[in-house]
Amino acid sequence: MSGAFRIPGAGRLKQAKTARFNFDGQAYTGIEGDTLASALLANGVHLVGRSFKYHRPRGILSAGAEEPNALVEIKRDAARKTPNVRATVQELYDGLEAQSQNRWPSLSFDVGAVNDIASPLFSAGFYYKTFMWPKAAWKSLYEPKIRAAAGLGVSPDQPDPDHYSSRYGHCDVLVLGGGAAGIAAALAAAETGVRVILADEQAEFGGSLRFETGAGIDGQDGFAWAQAAIAELQGMDNVRVLSRTTAFGYYAQNFVGLVERVSDHLSTPGHDLPRERLWQVRAKRVVLASGAIERHMVFADNDRPGIMLAGAARTYLNHYGVAVGRQVGVYTANDSAYAAAIDLKKAGVQVAAIVDLRDHPTGPVIDEARALGIEVNFGRAVIRAGGKLRVSSMTVQPKNGGGERTIPVDAILMSAGWTPSVHLFSQSRGKVAFNDETKRFVPGTYAQDCVSVGACNGTDGLSATIDEAYAAGEKAAKDTGAKTVKSNRPKVDASESWSRGMLGAAPGAGPDTTVKAFVDFQNDVTAKDIRQAVHEGMRSIEHVKRFTTNGMATDQGKTSNMHGLAIAAEELGKPIPEVGLTTFRAPYTPVTFGAIVSHARGPLFDPTRKTAIHPWAEAQGAVFEDVGQWKRAWYFPKAGEDMHAAVDRECVAVRKTAGLFDASTLGKIEVVGPDAAKFMELLYTNPWEKLEPGRCRYGIMLREDGFIYDDGVVGRLAPDRFHVTTTTGGAPRVMNHMEDYLQTEFPHLNVWLTSITEQWAVIAVQGPKSRDIIAPLVEGIDMSDEALPHMSVREGKICGVPTRLFRMSFTGERGFEVNVPADYGQAVWEALWAEGQKHDAAAYGTEAMHVLRAEKGYIIVGQDTDGTVTPNDAGLDWAVGKKKADFVGIRGMARPDLVAKGRKQLVGLKTKDPKVVLEEGAQIVEDPKQAIPMKMIGHVTSSYWSENCGRSIALALVAGGRDRMGDTLYVPMPNGVIEVEVSSMVFFDETGGRLNG
Repeated sequence: MSGAFRIPGAGRLKQAKTARFNFDGQAYTGIEGDTLASALLANGVHLVGRSFKYHRPRGILSAGAEEPNALVEIKRDAARKTPNVRATVQELYDGLEAQSQNRWPSLSFDVGAVNDIASPLFSAGFYYKTFMWPKAAWKSLYEPKIRAAAGLGVSPDQPDPDHYSSRYGHCDVLVLGGGAAGIAAALAAAETGVRVILADEQAEFGGSLRFETGAGIDGQDGFAWAQAAIAELQGMDNVRVLSRTTAFGYYAQNFVGLVERVSDHLSTPGHDLPRERLWQVRAKRVVLASGAIERHMVFADNDRPGIMLAGAARTYLNHYGVAVGRQVGVYTANDSAYAAAIDLKKAGVQVAAIVDLRDHPTGPVIDEARALGIEVNFGRAVIRAGGKLRVSSMTVQPKNGGGERTIPVDAILMSAGWTPSVHLFSQSRGKVAFNDETKRFVPGTYAQDCVSVGACNGTDGLSATIDEAYAAGEKAAKDTGAKTVKSNRPKVDASESWSRGMLGAAPGAGPDTTVKAFVDFQNDVTAKDIRQAVHEGMRSIEHVKRFTTNGMATDQGKTSNMHGLAIAAEELGKPIPEVGLTTFRAPYTPVTFGAIVSHARGPLFDPTRKTAIHPWAEAQGAVFEDVGQWKRAWYFPKAGEDMHAAVDRECVAVRKTAGLFDASTLGKIEVVGPDAAKFMELLYTNPWEKLEPGRCRYGIMLREDGFIYDDGVVGRLAPDRFHVTTTTGGAPRVMNHMEDYLQTEFPHLNVWLTSITEQWAVIAVQGPKSRDIIAPLVEGIDMSDEALPHMSVREGKICGVPTRLFRMSFTGERGFEVNVPADYGQAVWEALWAEGQKHDAAAYGTEAMHVLRAEKGYIIVGQDTDGTVTPNDAGLDWAVGKKKADFVGIRGMARPDLVAKGRKQLVGLKTKDPKVVLEEGAQIVEDPKQAIPMKMIGHVTSSYWSENCGRSIALALVAGGRDRMGDTLYVPMPNGVIEVEVSSMVFFDETGGRLNG
């Protein structure tokens, strides 16, 4: 090696193109195929960040997703800045710009490092203890300062210009993990012909085969076998292979969330490419092959830049061709670190010494290390590391005490063993089990149709791993219906195997010391902090976690959890299983908001739903409002009209002649089956068994607590078929409510529920001339009052297309609701509009609809009710079946507080000055001169100017409202007190005669 740390001829990145990049304004070069971490190391850069709390210098610890230290900001332009990107995962591309975080004014000189000097003041629990007093200072002083200091990177301050995509996937077998185990399982399943998806977070498949030099499969190098196997899988029609794809969440019923990094590795991503793609996959069987994560050694100053995991150093050497130092020390309690030392030595790197905590380990790797002339020290510990911005030495001592020896090094490789990655298994609600012999948690009781194979299952050795994985893939395929199974199991020619190791703090970082021996690098949690938590009363590992913040960093405790657990268990004097294990929650690694949100932002933040009649309304100049995701015509202004003038005109037209209204957004559900009437009896307050086919009824649905949940008109089409309407905003929840009860409470009923909201366009024709408008277009339906009375439904044709014609009204006028297939909605509307013009009919929008229904005292659930209103409160006792023995909410309605006197009841309000229109939501009092805070007795729920009544009208919930008829109450407002009179809810046509024309 000369000036750089790239070793000629080493690694797998042969004849790659040069890639230029910047880190903290300094220009460097790497090779295509590098990660940012490997490229920095190739340039001799180890200092890459500062820790969260103490601002200590930090270097690259790992080579994968478990990285807690090397978090940087990646910048493509002013708008494309992504903080907290793991340099070990970020692939290098030409022109990449990266910047370190959590430091000022520079990475090498950070003013925040003063926190390290004052670290005794910032011990575990510091925040909880310090910022409790004085209480008044929290909002004004503490919170702003803490929030300003929180986090490592800086959030982007401009809208994200990139786009994201999402896809749904279905397969028979989903294999998560692309190492030897995952590839073997995928091959076994794919050879049977079942649908297989194989996903891995790395750019290249192979897992640990990327760095192992002693693995041989089917007569070739392990990594070469992996690439050949992937090529074979990619050539199969029944297989989808996803690289750069992280499985971040395992949910119910084998539903797995994955994020694919589509263009983050490209220098100039095409505009047609998404940055990331969210995969939502449902699989019949899941094979977990997520591998294992190497643990660090817990000793004094183990966080110096240049100290890293042995497996990571081996990856940088054997895959990227990069040496992590020139004079390397090794500290281990596990055989795998010997393999790293051997590979480095063979590559020409000086290995100063191997320090092994074990007393008398044996094995071929130990013999080979000695044969290469590497100094091996058994029964010894590294008690501290020297250096500051880069490690410069390791001080070694017999683990039971004795003379110290300082060895100069520029890198320390460490390995305390390997922890099975059980994160996804735990997310699936599986229960882990502790293997006391190997001191590790492995999958125990399964909760879903999945199986763990390889290192994540605690299986050691390549041969055993492939045998187990191949068998699991075959079984998964058989379980999903595969008929033919081929046996082409890969043959392992040579392998590496390492197990065991240690948990907790190493000698020199025990309970009798106060050194900074780090357990969680990102959050600066030391072994001392874990012990302090136990001393201060924390007995549950979940409490220890929160008290110390151990495992709460972006790496989610991948390297720190087991060490923290072991130290706490030792301090408590309990076995590790008794102390418990912290919960592994999704996401496995951080997921961008962009991937989760995908297209749902800006105009697409909420789905925009338009009715079939929307284009006509738009052409007529309608003003729209958003209601339950629907665009609804609010009013239809003519030249020179403002909203009030347009609404007044529309309301008068409906009462005088007729009006047409697009009611397509009403929720519509078909309840079908032999037990449909029984189901309706249980879901609604009203009786339904005796309702004749062809008739309708207004129905009220309650929650179990007795409060109104939704309402709507229900038509009985046949003995076994009901057409149920709901409020526009209530359609999804009512459907869910019905399905919930059908599946959990009334599964014995033979009933099927179908949402038909989008299937039918609904045109309400209301007013004295409504029948005259409809009759010429209707076929097969007798339109006379005798044949089609109010609250009836008939099936026939209109304009030659099928219709469900309801005789019903939400205006108090003679009215009809014409249901036609949505594809014909606009055509039928235009035909009705043409007829309507002969009778001076008007199109009216939602605002006029609100005024018209309020004139008649018809309520809107969610506006005139607030979740605490019963049928009696709303004056709807008549809609509750008096002889019904049971329905949802019947017991809730009978609760003493729901039948007590003085409850708020829905009433009408008339202002003393008829021109004054109340504000909706305005509070009501009995005495406007009482002291503030006044006692409120109700509030206004609906309020409008009624041109038909020549005055303002309002509905309100008022305590004991029906006993106050004629009383004067008061509405205090900023500009004065408004006097109101309590009245009936019906302001127009109190006798209801207009319903029949």
